[in-house]
Amino acid sequence: MSDERIWSGASPEEVARDIETLVAFADEGLSIEELDTMLSDRLMPHLIRYDRPSFHSLFNMVPEDGALHGARLALEWNQGVTNWQVSPGGAVLEELCCRALCRLFGLEESAEGTVMYSGTYANQQALYMALHRKAEKEGFSLADEGVNGFADPGRLAVVTSVDGHFSLRHAVRVLGLGEKAMVKAGVDGNRRMDTAHLRKMLADLSGTRDVFCVVATAGTTSTGSIDPIDEIADICADHDTWLHVDGAYGLAYQLIPEWKHLFAGIERADSLSWDPHKQFGVPIPSSIIFTRRSEDLRRMAIFSSYWNLPDTVEPNPGIKSIPSTRPLTALPLVTSIRHLGIRGVIDRLRSPLEVVREIHAYLDEQPDMECLHEPDTGILCFRIVPEGLPGERLNPLQYHVYDTILKEGRRSISITKLDNTSVLRFVVLSPTVTVEAIRETIAEVRYIAESFG
Repeated sequence: MSDERIWSGASPEEVARDIETLVAFADEGLSIEELDTMLSDRLMPHLIRYDRPSFHSLFNMVPEDGALHGARLALEWNQGVTNWQVSPGGAVLEELCCRALCRLFGLEESAEGTVMYSGTYANQQALYMALHRKAEKEGFSLADEGVNGFADPGRLAVVTSVDGHFSLRHAVRVLGLGEKAMVKAGVDGNRRMDTAHLRKMLADLSGTRDVFCVVATAGTTSTGSIDPIDEIADICADHDTWLHVDGAYGLAYQLIPEWKHLFAGIERADSLSWDPHKQFGVPIPSSIIFTRRSEDLRRMAIFSSYWNLPDTVEPNPGIKSIPSTRPLTALPLVTSIRHLGIRGVIDRLRSPLEVVREIHAYLDEQPDMECLHEPDTGILCFRIVPEGLPGERLNPLQYHVYDTILKEGRRSISITKLDNTSVLRFVVLSPTVTVEAIRETIAEVRYIAESFG
């Protein structure tokens, strides 16, 4: 078993003591060599090595070579691409990249996309556009009147599953609706949205709430499960309700032929979010929102007197989303795809999913391990259940294992809760992660559990 550390394992206090030197700002500057020495000694031991096979816990990995090349060019040349005046090439590249991605994912001819800072902001914009369309149906402009234009704003509601991402809570807060606007549908045995429950819920709510958006998830962050999008799209069509698909984590896996069927109906979504940094190995920020109708992005447009002019004919990405400063995010994504080729991209995406499937099959045969779902993607939730340990001690045991592994600094695993059950979680993004590396972590889980009092 490897003893190589992926980070120092230091306490927050120890990390702060080392890093304090970096922020002791002084009148005299340091040479680049002096800075490198200070960073190497004080900061880098406390940064996590995403490139190690023993890192299999969260949605991070080092940039792929092609992406890194594009990122360096962006930093050296045009960091900002808000509009034509700032970067003609950057503005056009973003427009063309988003169109090419629409074709790659099989979206409708009318689909369009724009770059965002994160999936959180993409989900927020999707809900705003859904609410804007709801307002238009009721005869007023949400941009002009806000939620006060609705006869009873308290009736407005957004439906997602109990495993929907917490960024949706941010979205309803920012929109001024409050978390009371969130209504959560149940999930089935594999943590996918229960469509029978969704249909009944919408019928029950029809007299008291105005559901303006249903959010399905293509790869939940807890289990990686993919909601039955095609069925949900049918239900939304019956209720004339906007369908947003949060594909921040999972959308890229739609490109793998053996996994494509899980994403049936994705082209029917009114809006769709994606974080390329989660699977493509491109630098953060790297998020995109797609809309089925290009005119929906026009709802975001705000013009000024000095740029983002209303009569500009050149490409103007800045009017499609909130940020008026936007980085050249499209370039690392484009250079990565061109460097790898589509076949290379698919092979890179397939590798971690196959690892997780093999680990699931292995754990299913272990009497002291319990899998909580069959993996749709590259996430697997499980827990160790030693023989004879009382049930009330199982949740504390999982936290003990998690805390111990994190402090040791040799590997990385995550933890989450499914309903009231605490579970350990593997998140495999990088093709460097192997079955052998994860089995070593499983052995470590067992070893730590033996010392649990």
